[in-house]
Amino acid sequence: MTDPRRVAHVLSRISGLLELTGVDRFRARAYRGAADAIRGLGVDDIAPLYHSGELAKVQGIGPATLSVIGEIVETGESQFLDRLLESVPEGLVQVAHVPGLTPAKAALLHRELEIASLDDLEAAARSGRLASVKGFGEKTVRRVLRGVEIARGRSGKLLYRHAVTEAQRSAGEIAAHPDVLRVEPAGEIRRVADTVRDIILVAECRADANVTLADLADAPGVLEAIPRADGGAVHLRFVDDTELDLSCASAERFAFALWRETGNAEHVAQVVAHAASRGVDLATLHVASEEEIYAAAGLPWIAPELREGLGEVEAAARGELPVLVEQSDLRGVIHCHSEWSDGSVPIAEMAAAARDRGWSYLGISDHSMAAFYAGGLKPDAVKRQHDEIDALNAKATDGFRILKGIECDILGDGELDYDDAIRDSFDYVVGSIHSRFSMERDAMTARILRAMDDPHLTVLAHPTGRLLLQREPYALDLEAVIEKAVETGVTLELNADPSRLDLDWRWCKRAVERGARIAIGPDAHSPRGLDHAFFGVRLARKAWLRASDVLNTRSADDLLAIARSRRVRSVSPGGSESSP
Repeated sequence: MTDPRRVAHVLSRISGLLELTGVDRFRARAYRGAADAIRGLGVDDIAPLYHSGELAKVQGIGPATLSVIGEIVETGESQFLDRLLESVPEGLVQVAHVPGLTPAKAALLHRELEIASLDDLEAAARSGRLASVKGFGEKTVRRVLRGVEIARGRSGKLLYRHAVTEAQRSAGEIAAHPDVLRVEPAGEIRRVADTVRDIILVAECRADANVTLADLADAPGVLEAIPRADGGAVHLRFVDDTELDLSCASAERFAFALWRETGNAEHVAQVVAHAASRGVDLATLHVASEEEIYAAAGLPWIAPELREGLGEVEAAARGELPVLVEQSDLRGVIHCHSEWSDGSVPIAEMAAAARDRGWSYLGISDHSMAAFYAGGLKPDAVKRQHDEIDALNAKATDGFRILKGIECDILGDGELDYDDAIRDSFDYVVGSIHSRFSMERDAMTARILRAMDDPHLTVLAHPTGRLLLQREPYALDLEAVIEKAVETGVTLELNADPSRLDLDWRWCKRAVERGARIAIGPDAHSPRGLDHAFFGVRLARKAWLRASDVLNTRSADDLLAIARSRRVRSVSPGGSESSP
């Protein structure tokens, strides 16, 4: 039997090591793609697929990767991986993923300074040895040290999207056990954390929970199983270094187990205390649903996203929980790209995909001229793109509309890209920072506040510039930005790209409490990218947002009216327009 987890892990390790050898990056990508293909097979044993020849037909698996897979099937090892490990220390893969470094730079540091781990890198930076390498000046060394700190801090963490994928894959494997009736994610995944450290699954079992857990602990691919002291749960570590906590419960205890493993410690303790004040011991209940648990505690059901112990229990007791935004509340999205800049498909394909998702409009916000690296639109291209959009809208018979937007760079001095005449030609403007991230806090804040004073700006996109587990937010006075958003009517974006999820949900909550408005923007560069809106809605719910708090739950006409309301102009005696 050949466990697919092990095969995928070997292919992923080969991919990472190939990046460091300086070979053609497409070869490294091929191994990464093959690993993804193996993970997606949904089988317990890939040996039969290999021997039958079916594996060779799977998309993403080519002759080279198939050869490696075959060797693992036949011998359990990969000589190719062993040869790579002899020439490239595996710890160098971690170095290559330090923010600010690349595989090429990591390989250079290995050659010049024999750096083979995060500890080596930190020591070289602190001793001054790193500064002796060409291209590593004082500022770069400081960034590397901060990058090492970030890399260590993200150890064991996954983006929410990746954690969901891993949880689904593991749940499928566990659900295949004959005594398991269903498996549900709990913990940070069900609460929708932007990054997830602990994958927690809860299974409903027809047999004794501890017997079922013992079987699962012996499953192929499990390297280690540590039972929880109170029974009914086990911590599993797999051959690909995936770790998760699994709880098993009978049918009459499943709802309670799911509830207990979903809320954080503060939420669970607060609900237990609220129930105890009514003379109810939740631990003794046999219930069919979480609604019954909350009812027994004298509370309405609290959505999983809110179960953080941050006032939701008190709000529930007062009957003041908000009616949270739903996916179906979205009527369109406006932060999207096409092949006019760095998107992958024509506008018509993006519009068709938006229709398929039940939306009534799509805003195209390709990059502005300053973003030359992303194919930013020059003025003549803006005119031609708008002509194309007009033609597509003229052909529409179902009322669907394509809106003319732009993702306009906020320049270093706070000015928006283009002149007023060109900015006036857009239905709305999304403003973004794509350069000079290292500005001092006061300067960065002044830069953004000045941009927000421009009456063309409709939405401030990914306001803090963070890339989760890769790049920290730039220094910024967010309180001042929120105050300016309330004052000017600029909408703040919850950028729904799973690598951003920016504005952070905690700040989204604070912004709306202060009176600001939020836009859920998928930052889609392909039809598939439109589905990022799902993550945006989940995080908006976590931020206690209602449909009325979200810009794109409004109709296209209402959205455009909001954009136009900021463009108040007075005509001077000479006939030119000027801001009031």
